[in-house]
Amino acid sequence: MKNYLLKKTVLSLFLLIGMLNQILAQNQIIPLWKTIPGEIKAADYKENETVKDGKVQSSSLVTIPTLTVFLPKEIKPNQTAVIILPGGGYSHLAIAKEGTKVAEWFTSMGIVAFVLKYRLPSDLIMKDKAIGPLQDAQESVRYVRQNAAKWNIDTTKIGIMGFSAGGHLASTLATHYEEKVYETASKVSARPDFSLLIYPVISMQNEITHKGSQTNLLATTPSSALIDSFSNEKRVTAQTPPAFLVHATDDEVVLPENSINYYLALKKNKVTAELHLYEKGGHGFGLGVNGTSKYWTKDCEEWLKSNGY
Repeated sequence: MKNYLLKKTVLSLFLLIGMLNQILAQNQIIPLWKTIPGEIKAADYKENETVKDGKVQSSSLVTIPTLTVFLPKEIKPNQTAVIILPGGGYSHLAIAKEGTKVAEWFTSMGIVAFVLKYRLPSDLIMKDKAIGPLQDAQESVRYVRQNAAKWNIDTTKIGIMGFSAGGHLASTLATHYEEKVYETASKVSARPDFSLLIYPVISMQNEITHKGSQTNLLATTPSSALIDSFSNEKRVTAQTPPAFLVHATDDEVVLPENSINYYLALKKNKVTAELHLYEKGGHGFGLGVNGTSKYWTKDCEEWLKSNGY
């Protein structure tokens, strides 16, 4: 009887500790790097935040990349995790609309979410601005996978999600996860297990790219080799992670051909993919606006369920 009571007490303590850890970790902001690779110190280069009602809406001039943790209310084993990359043309990050609000939606489904505040490409703070954001994206996946046990995350269920230019970074990670863009002793894979790409910039090809994203990432007159390297529809292989893509047909900012071409490349390489082209929605609709794009979240939820995430 005493042994039974002791075991029961120990189990209760473990559950209590787990709950306390979860509470403490909720919305925890984690610096991504101890030493930022390829960093150039610039004293006058300071992060700028737009705040409304006490909440950060947008960030620019990011120098210190961070991961913000969002946990579901219920603790479950083998949870899915999604790392969210807000968009903003590689000039700012739409932290609220394409970060925090999206993370809260994921936690309502029982999925652990991380919002990555990644460095925006700049020659003032980076030795090579073309790979700066990719360095942060690779490290974010490695960090979450390496620390998965802290949040009861299944290391084979870590996805990446990107909106607009964040979608370009997410698809860059999905197609360049093996590329060595910084020195690391880690043997942990930076490959996401799946990607969710929402009105993404995919291509750097002049005919269909978002010119602002191309200029900010690759400079005003990038070489054809650099353009090809970051045109991710050209980098898809059979090992590229499965993808769920969303775009509006009437998007005149980032043309839907970006998603279409990436989907076709995935299909050609026999990679699981699902593409939703909605009639209306324009660009930057976040979790949805009135019109057909309003329901993409339901389609995404069904895709996650059907693929075991």
